[in-house]
Amino acid sequence: MYEGRIVFAQVVGYLPRWQLERCIKKYRGDHWIRTLSCRDQLLAMAFAILTFRDGLRGIQETLAAWTGGLYHMGFRCKAIPRSTLSDANEKRPWQIWAEFALIIMLKAQKLYAKENLAVDLDADLFALDSTTINLCLARFPWARYQRDQGAVKAHTLLNLRGQIPSFIVISDGKLHDVNVLDLIEWIAGAYYVMDRGYLDFFRLYQIHQGKAFFVIRAKSNLRFKAVTSSRLDKTTGLRCDQTIRLEFGASREAYPEHLRRIKYYDSKTDKRLVFLTNDFDLPALTVAEIYRQRWQVELVGPEKAENRRIVGEFT
Repeated sequence: MYEGRIVFAQVVGYLPRWQLERCIKKYRGDHWIRTLSCRDQLLAMAFAILTFRDGLRGIQETLAAWTGGLYHMGFRCKAIPRSTLSDANEKRPWQIWAEFALIIMLKAQKLYAKENLAVDLDADLFALDSTTINLCLARFPWARYQRDQGAVKAHTLLNLRGQIPSFIVISDGKLHDVNVLDLIEWIAGAYYVMDRGYLDFFRLYQIHQGKAFFVIRAKSNLRFKAVTSSRLDKTTGLRCDQTIRLEFGASREAYPEHLRRIKYYDSKTDKRLVFLTNDFDLPALTVAEIYRQRWQVELVGPEKAENRRIVGEFT
């Protein structure tokens, strides 16, 4: 008796197939391919992610147990040999998957475009962070990070309206986080929240000139002069809300305009946090709450599962 489509087939059925085929054709992914097409390669890797397979052997053995059901799962090949899948992952053009991933992310962003944020903000809100992914130097000699350690970095810009990544770049493990700011196209009117690893006043001024807003942690050695200071209700945790100008020559030259400095005490973690922003209109408590939302990007990446325990707290 017919009981409906397999769940996996229903999930992958949402993938825009004609756009996938266009990407494959554009980069000649199936040129001279006889056994494992690019589409079947994608399905095999999607199956690995959804079933938590941690290696090619696990993928092969699990799918081998479903040999009779591969067609109903969406596959057009009769088997997934481990060596064939390994060669496909190594030799097929990576541009196929990069372009297709952007297509899927754009579609997902449209679906969540009207979703409410956890903070009272009528604008787009993005969180930027990087994850260091450790690699075995014996297997990946090109990824030298330290003397006896290999690694790459995954830099993620997360759209907090729907938790959809809008920008992901894999870089050398030694690349400093601030360099990634040069690759982002800033959206006017949007807010970008970052930790202090991205503090570079020249690049922050570029965000400001692009008419976008940033919220970032300040470093303890920041040299500035207060221009104005607002009165606050300190029972909310706020300690100061100032308009400042930078005093140090290089920093002041890189960011010649005023900044807003907000100091906040988080009673839950007993931490005093200082934020810098170029927005002078939002309530100071809203700026602090915007930074709290940065924790959502901490859930992205294999090295940060432990951070699920502390979502909602400040760094």
